Amino acid sequence: MESAGERLKKLRLEKGISLEEVQKKTKVNLNILKALEGDGLTDLRPVYLRGFLKIYCKFLGVDPKEYIPDYKETQGIVKGLGTVEYISDEPKKFTSFLKTASLKLISFRPSKKVTRVFVFIAIIIFLSLGLFNLGKLISSRRAIHLTQERRTAAPANKKEDTKKQKPKAITVVTPKPQAVKAVPKKETASVIRLIIRARENCWVYLKADGRVLFQRVLEKGRFESWEAKEKIELSLGNAGAVELEVNGQLFSNLGRKGQARKNIVITKEGLNIGR
Repeated sequence: MESAGERLKKLRLEKGISLEEVQKKTKVNLNILKALEGDGLTDLRPVYLRGFLKIYCKFLGVDPKEYIPDYKETQGIVKGLGTVEYISDEPKKFTSFLKTASLKLISFRPSKKVTRVFVFIAIIIFLSLGLFNLGKLISSRRAIHLTQERRTAAPANKKEDTKKQKPKAITVVTPKPQAVKAVPKKETASVIRLIIRARENCWVYLKADGRVLFQRVLEKGRFESWEAKEKIELSLGNAGAVELEVNGQLFSNLGRKGQARKNIVITKEGLNIGR
């Protein structure tokens, strides 16, 4: 003989209704509905079991008397979320049940292993956020510092160049190999000061007194300056895109646009372009 739960399940399937639809309409927990259809609520008090069966029967549109033994219409009032409040001599028992369930939830404590895993994950997240923010702060400060240095260096270089410049004709270096334009010996400076200004992007490789100080692209509109005691060695990827200023002397015609120049040597005596 089929049980009440099996009969209700059969009726639900005949109407083409899923358990999820029943759960949405009745607000009864999905696991309780599955247990009702399989007669799995053996540990539940009969009064609660009858209440859930009543909700299910009314949803399917059948008479609860045919599925619930000893059914009485005044037995209970159905409320939302699958909770049943009964108008009978059971309120004390129901209150006791709620208190017991609350105490179990309050007394629940996760195992030490689970706690350690959560603590470890929290530490990793905290450290990751800290390192990310620290790197961002360092990068922003470095960018601000470089910007300030360039702003202060530009006026100082212009003042020095203005003092040292004299009303002389500018010597232009032709793009021929081995062309040498030397600074007169009378005006030989104690140090070599070089400024490179980029009219277009140009790859620059520079060594001062044997040390590599610059090896990257100098972008359009930017300039860089260096000093050396004895010698500056220079290579350009786009000789026609830059202008050199050596101790106040301008050298602008170093080659054609897009032409590479290597082994440009600058000393106190002058500038020498090699092959």
